[in-house]
Parts: sequence; C-alpha cells; structure tokens
Amino acid sequence: MPAAALRGFRDYLPPDAGARSELRRRMRAAARRAGYSELETPSVESFELYQTKSGEGIAAQTWLFHDKGDRPVALVPETTPSLARVFVERAKAEPLPVKWFTVSKIWRYEEPQSGRLREFLQFNLDLLGVAGIEAEADLLATAALLLDEVGADGLYAFRINDRAIAEGIGRMFGATESPRFFRAVDRYRDLPPAEFEGELAAVGVAPEAARELKELFASIGAGVPPAGLDAVFERLVARGLDAAGQAGVARLRALLALLDRAGLGDRAVFDPTVVRGLAYYTSTVFEAYAKVDPGRAIFGGGRYDHLIELFEGPPTPASGLAIGEERLEILLRGAGRWPDGEPPLDTYVVVVTPALTPDAIALVQELRRTGLSADCDLLARSMSRQLKEAARRRARRALILGLKEAGPGSVVERDLGSGAQREIPRSEAARSA
Repeated sequence: MPAAALRGFRDYLPPDAGARSELRRRMRAAARRAGYSELETPSVESFELYQTKSGEGIAAQTWLFHDKGDRPVALVPETTPSLARVFVERAKAEPLPVKWFTVSKIWRYEEPQSGRLREFLQFNLDLLGVAGIEAEADLLATAALLLDEVGADGLYAFRINDRAIAEGIGRMFGATESPRFFRAVDRYRDLPPAEFEGELAAVGVAPEAARELKELFASIGAGVPPAGLDAVFERLVARGLDAAGQAGVARLRALLALLDRAGLGDRAVFDPTVVRGLAYYTSTVFEAYAKVDPGRAIFGGGRYDHLIELFEGPPTPASGLAIGEERLEILLRGAGRWPDGEPPLDTYVVVVTPALTPDAIALVQELRRTGLSADCDLLARSMSRQLKEAARRRARRALILGLKEAGPGSVVERDLGSGAQREIPRSEAARSA
C-alpha cells in the first residue's frame, strides 16, 4: 500500500490546488494595490532566531533538527523573525515606511485541528517605521481589501483591543502576572467556565473578582461596535482603569475613528478578550473573525515596537498580521465562495483522426505564443471523447481539424457554450478568439 501523507500534512489536488493558487494571486494583487512589496525568505532558519524572539518555549512547536555542521536549525514556524533579520541587515539603506508582504509555508509541531495543520500557508502583512495608529489603520484596511478580493466580503469583522487596556484590566481585578493573565484571557472563549476561573485564580484574581470579570466579558459578547464604546469605557474607568489603560483607550478610539473614515466602521468592534498570546506585542492587537462563528479567528496581529531592537537593529515601530490560508478556506467553503480552481481553457483543439495530432500540436503552440490558453488530445481518443474532455476542461471553444466541410487551410470553430460553429481560416484562429 502506498505511503499516505504524514499526520498534519495535506495533499492539494486539482482543482483545489488551482483554487488556492487563485486565492494567493488575488491577495498578492490586492497587497500591491495597497503599496506593499513582496519579500521572500528561507524555509529553514537558525533556531537562535526564534530563541531571540520567543525564548526556549518555542521549541515545543518547532520542527527542530541539527544540520551536518551540528548547528540547530528549524523549519520556519513564523515569518516575523525572518522579516526582522532582513530589515536589520538593510535598516540603514531602507527608506521608511517599509511595507512588505510574504507568502510562506509555515511548520509547527502541534496537535492538528480544523483550520490548523502542521504545515500550512500564511499570508503576512507588515508595516515598519510608523509609530502612530495610522499603521494599524492601513494594515486593517489592506486586510479588508484582501479578504474582499477573495470573496469574503460580508463574512467577517475585526475585533480590536490594546494591550495597555488588557494590562489595566488585569491590575484592576488583582492579576499579579500579566503574561499568564493574557494567556488565560486569550483562551476565554475556548475554556470551560470552571477552568477559566482556575486560570484566573492562579494569577491572583479572587473568586468574586473573577465572577465580575466573566460578567464583563459576557456582557460584551462578540464585541462592542463604535456606537456603544462610551458606556463600556466609562464602566472600565469607573471600576478603576488606570492611566496607562486609559491611554490605550485613547489609541483605540483614534484607530476606530480612522477605520470609520476608511469606510470600515461597520466591520470593527472593541473586544477586551483579544490580547494575542505572543509576548512581543506592545499595544494594539486585533483579529478578524467569521461572523457565523465568532470563536474562529481568520487572522491575528498587532503592534510589536521592540522586536527590531531584539535583533540588534535601530528602534523601529512595527505592526503586522498573518492570515492563515486553511481558516480562510473553511470560511469561503462554508459560504459557497470557494474559487473554481484552475481557470478554464480558451481553446481545445480537436482532430477527426489521430493522423492530424501533429497539426493539432503545432496549432496549440501557435495559440499559446499569442497568449491564449490551449491544449489538445494526446491519447488518440475519438472526436466525441475529445469534445467531452474540452467540456470537462471548461474550454470556451473547440477548433476542429479535418472536418470534410472545412475548406483547405480552414478549421471549424465551435462555441462550446452555445454549440454554434463556423468555418474560419487557420491563420485567423488566434485573432478570432
């Protein structure tokens, strides 16, 4: 029996592979329209790169091995460290702001689940050199453009928070360890209530405060739209949100106002449970989520102002986000918006007899050189089976060689949609398309 794909890995056959390629084509085009340039980095990096950013804990999910020089290297578990490495190498020569996008395969050794395999493709947008929330506004507006271009318009919204607000809420309710408090809040929608309370208790949140915090989160539901922000923020301030938390509120208000000016006000909500688990985020954090399943994030990101300095680069403000292709596929398939796959052929050349196959091959090459997509039969099949193949390939037309009714130097062109056909000079086969 042939070996199957490894657990957590997946084969993509036609037409799905073509559909995924079409998704990337549209996303690349949208990113370029927004002024982002493509960056490509290696699939294998020094493991030290990830230790610099994330510490020893990254080893649990990294495909780590030693090369022939006994150096620890890893299959790339995320692209941001590679981007930081490249930027540091070019920092003195690279004009700001830098707007890059990457389309990369990612490997993480974790339990496979719906929307997350051990090997998956990720589309990243990063903007470096802009300290204000204009960076986040541009990233989210560009992400909206990407999602709309692939057919997800109307299916998603953005949840936005600020780490300063989250830290302020933690202090307000008695949390003594911010990173662990963040991890608990980040899993709020996934944990059973008792387990969530246990996580809060472990960081110093008393039972009564934990119940109040849960009530706060429950009252917010899937997020607070801009029209309802005043009441929520006033409640937080009245409860004791400190000055740092209130500064986060001011940033959030400014960002939501920019998104509203950009025509995205109806797609953005405030959600204090969005904190993102990674420790390097410094203020604004955000996710896109599926409206039909608020618990499913389509992408995540935020501001990481100190990461470049970790790699010995100059102080550089930065923001970014990562879109997982698998989760995007689930969203689009669920809405019946998954692309058809490979684009249809323009022309399928059909022969009455296999003796004319060399002529068909020559005509196909002529058509391809003019920019048309064209193919022909290579298996000496009957004319009826060739026409069935043309239909299966969704060809717009067939050019039929060898029909008795066609004059010398002519071919019969058949519209495969209407069935109408006509005789045309072979020399005009490309021009008539």
